Amino acid sequence: MSQQPIPLPAPTDLDLNNIQGDILSGLPKKTQTYFFFQITDVTLFRSQLVKFIPLVKTVAGVLKDRKAIEDHKKKGDKTLITMVGVNIAFSHKGFVAMGIDDANLTSTEPNFELGQRQDAKNLGDKGTGDIPNFVPEWEPAFLQDIHAVILISGDSHRTVDKKLQEIKEIFGLAPSGNKPSIKEVTTIVGDVRPGKESGHEHFGFLDGISNPSVIGFDTSPIPGPKQVPAGVLVTGHDGDVGPTRPDWAVDGSYLTFRYLFQNVPEFNQFLKENPVPLPGLTPEEGSELLGARLVGRWKSGAPIDLTPFNDDPELADDPQRVNNFRFQAEATFAKMCPFASHIRKTLPRADLEDPPLNISIQKNRIARRGVQFGPELTKEEKQSGKTAHGRGLLFACYSTSIKNGFAFLQETWANNANFPPGGASTGIAPGLDPLIGQGNRMITGTDPNDPSSTLPLPEFIVPRGGEYFFSPSLKGLTETLAAAA
Repeated sequence: MSQQPIPLPAPTDLDLNNIQGDILSGLPKKTQTYFFFQITDVTLFRSQLVKFIPLVKTVAGVLKDRKAIEDHKKKGDKTLITMVGVNIAFSHKGFVAMGIDDANLTSTEPNFELGQRQDAKNLGDKGTGDIPNFVPEWEPAFLQDIHAVILISGDSHRTVDKKLQEIKEIFGLAPSGNKPSIKEVTTIVGDVRPGKESGHEHFGFLDGISNPSVIGFDTSPIPGPKQVPAGVLVTGHDGDVGPTRPDWAVDGSYLTFRYLFQNVPEFNQFLKENPVPLPGLTPEEGSELLGARLVGRWKSGAPIDLTPFNDDPELADDPQRVNNFRFQAEATFAKMCPFASHIRKTLPRADLEDPPLNISIQKNRIARRGVQFGPELTKEEKQSGKTAHGRGLLFACYSTSIKNGFAFLQETWANNANFPPGGASTGIAPGLDPLIGQGNRMITGTDPNDPSSTLPLPEFIVPRGGEYFFSPSLKGLTETLAAAA
């Protein structure tokens, strides 16, 4: 499967040696570990952080890694290069614990200040109580305070585990004689799916196709949505709608993490039981079409806006075409692509950007960096249609505003049955995002020959944890966070 071109440095005011690598480039990975922790000894932690910072991979470092991978592949060598990348991010509670004044980060970002555990009610997660005492139905570890997360990506579990052990030794969590300054809350491991499923999430659909391309950084963007200013993803640059940033908060980004469990056997069973009844399609083909209309793409990645009734792997494999579409709105409620399909809900393109609305959605773009977790389906799960083993997505995304980015997409678009407005204007509410929408789960338009018909949806994705973080620059880490207390 063709991938987006590797971004190369371009004339820009971005300091690629100062920005953590996952933000603009995505840490290369076959596996990734998220290590969540609390800070228990602030003075000691800040001194130990000095020893940790040299391990942090910058954007410049990631670009070198990706070039090495590309050169390795050109030689015809199919083995993996031993490679590891480390990044770190802090929650609002973490900054408070460290005595860091993060008012600049919270003043216009209520989600960050609130923390995702309390914000979960606004996101639509199930739970009990009201804000600020809301208790979501999450894994117990994520009901605790989380001060920070360390991301470790690499070519293998062995490589990543070795680096994690080194990090634990720095912070006193290994038998090195160092006093501990942190307490582990939980560790989660994600893995790219094997073989031909590499790049596909557990429902089987190719993922990560439409990440934003950044002006001045991505020199060869593939055709599709227009490029975004760097400040949409990196603080302190053109496009950053936040307040003027102090030096330590420039070249950073907010990181949203979500622990999402996918009910894959149930999803497959639902498709099997509700095939789109188009003439000439077998039940299996009707089921495949339903899945494509729920997502907005075929499993290959080909968009149904361009190939509405048949998958087209060649189109999916062509970077010049796979993301080059705008969504075709029709009076017959979008025969090409349902208004409520997942990719239309989360990136509506012409639905907002074109006349008569002419609304820019650049400030709402996010850079997704997630990875799958959990085993492949077992024979028993396929036969029973019921989940027996936890699997899903370690969802992660970056932006310079949670309020305009992730939270907006979830609350205002995905959870809004009347969005996009072009669908609602027909008099028939499009329904919720069929994958991540929270609420009265229903979608309209799955049958192109009966656009007014509605289809009730079970819950396919279940949030079980998460937190909001901020990924500081190397300068911020060195001169402010790791400064002697």
